[in-house]
Amino acid sequence: MSALEPRDAEADTDTAGDVAGRPGPRAVADDTKGSVLDPAHRALSIGIVSVVLLIAFEATAVGTAMPVAARELNGVSLYAFAFSAYFTTSLFAMVLAGQWSDRRGPLAPLTAGISAFAAGLLLSGTAGAMWLFILGRAVQGLGGGLVIVALYVIVGRAYAEHLRPAIMAAFAASWVVPSVVGPLAAGTVTEHLGWRWVFVGIPVLVVFPLALALPAIRRTASGPADPAVPVAPWDRRRIRLALGLSAGAALLQYGGQELRWLSLLPAVAGVALLVPTARGLLPRGTWRAARGLPSVILLRGIAAGAFIAAESFVPLMLVTQRGLSPTLAGLSLALGGLTWALGSWIQARPWTEPYRERLVVLGMVLVALAIAVAPSVLITAVPVWVVAAAWGVGCLGMGAVISSTSVLLMKLSAPAEVGANSAALQISDGLSNVLLLAAGGAAFAALGGGAVGHAVGSHASTGSHPAAFAAVFLPMAGVAAVGAWVATRLHAEGRPGISENR
Repeated sequence: MSALEPRDAEADTDTAGDVAGRPGPRAVADDTKGSVLDPAHRALSIGIVSVVLLIAFEATAVGTAMPVAARELNGVSLYAFAFSAYFTTSLFAMVLAGQWSDRRGPLAPLTAGISAFAAGLLLSGTAGAMWLFILGRAVQGLGGGLVIVALYVIVGRAYAEHLRPAIMAAFAASWVVPSVVGPLAAGTVTEHLGWRWVFVGIPVLVVFPLALALPAIRRTASGPADPAVPVAPWDRRRIRLALGLSAGAALLQYGGQELRWLSLLPAVAGVALLVPTARGLLPRGTWRAARGLPSVILLRGIAAGAFIAAESFVPLMLVTQRGLSPTLAGLSLALGGLTWALGSWIQARPWTEPYRERLVVLGMVLVALAIAVAPSVLITAVPVWVVAAAWGVGCLGMGAVISSTSVLLMKLSAPAEVGANSAALQISDGLSNVLLLAAGGAAFAALGGGAVGHAVGSHASTGSHPAAFAAVFLPMAGVAAVGAWVATRLHAEGRPGISENR
């Protein structure tokens, strides 16, 4: 990634026309009026939000069907790899999508990504063996990594700066219904039609958003960011680093499966690969929270990693320590989908723009408080609804933080670097997830947390291991608190909105 030079405000609203006389990808950036649903943006907005909606349904539905699929395919021992395969390949695809989008525009990687995502679903849904199922999940990860970065580039090119918070809020809102309805719908389909239909049914729904969005993407966001500038060659070094990052993540996840001495070997090898590759793929200054873009990317990882690592243990804690059924434990998090969308909606209001940094700091404080309060239900005198209330507050903060980091990234990126910087943002998100989940899982198992798994089948607590859960939640609350400090460094000193050189 080349260094970002200080730019005037007008640099973000330059227009360019291509040799065919079509408006360049930045042409709509001069529009200071309108909305994401005006005639110029309606088809594009509905199309790309529909893509996010389908991805959200898949993400929430697959988790429900996965246990049944693993049992039927005699692959329970490989259960974790069905998740890690998706994550590992998506890391590589994010870097590929960033370069592809910056060189040729986001249309091709988006189309290829959706096609790969659908192909992976079909492969998993028709698999006769667990290894084929895992291969399908890996293909899905390639598609998902391509799609998420391409969508960010489309937003950066096709929407004026004042419209970007609104479209990011729409992305967040599109997760609300799937987070509430997805598990219930997937459970019903799995019970009455079979788990395979959860996978093979989704690709058919992809046709509508593609048909709606592709013409608008071709018109407003196709081609390189500046057609007058020669297309840069592929950065083969970054591709190699991306492969190393994916391999390191896979080794770390494999090594973290069991607490055995032999597991240390792949785990150490994974860390040895992750450290240099992550340093090469993230902007210079990310690890020391340099002001501007590096802090934006670091904050995204801190927020996502701490929150997801803690959230993963909430249902297990409620089932095993307080005797709730899995359904009720899952419903305790349902409020979070609504408050997440509310937080994203708040950051999209025009009056919040001058206070965006303060809003992000407040959001991280709310996240830290929510994670710290959640394990209070380990005390039997504390009612279980406290978790639902705390998680609703935490999701409110996350909605503001995640959407704001996306908006700030586009604001701090040169037009030709939106793809590469969006890939870095997603890498920070995904890499932090695996690192903090691995750390939390290891601490949980080391303090006897593995024994609580026997309580899940009976929906009752058969053994109390509060220290194991506290070892997950309290450190993650501390990580989120560090994120509140990083949030004070999102703007370069003396030059709001401009990142320091990298």
